Amino acid sequence: MDKNDLLPIGELARRTGLAVSAIRFYEDKGLIQAFRTMGNQRRFLRSDIRRLSFILIAQKLGLGLTEIEAELSQLPQGRTPTLSDWQKLSRSVRVALDAKIQLLTRTRAKLDECIGCGCLSLQRCQLYNRDDRAGAGGTGPRYVLE
Repeated sequence: MDKNDLLPIGELARRTGLAVSAIRFYEDKGLIQAFRTMGNQRRFLRSDIRRLSFILIAQKLGLGLTEIEAELSQLPQGRTPTLSDWQKLSRSVRVALDAKIQLLTRTRAKLDECIGCGCLSLQRCQLYNRDDRAGAGGTGPRYVLE
């Protein structure tokens, strides 16, 4: 491995926009891996910029750290992921992303109407949910989530 492929933690922070403490947190969680110099300083692969960027995007999409960890475990540790590596990861994330898009689309369509909670609090609920039929079917906003 060429030493030019390794970045100190401060440079990784500058390139990703993350705080050094956040990078240490992700390292502690095993999402990235530091190499140590003879002076015990952390050095990260340049490709960790992409791993951290993926983490930030995945979090914005609503994935939890456990889900992110599962996805990143598909990528190799200790070497720069190839295009094929990233495409494999992308396919599995795409399924979760498509499900979120469907939920958001249903929610947007229902927000101005009844969201199926069985609340009877809106004037129009008497039309959509006479005698609280929705309440008999279970709890929560089933018309959107199911």
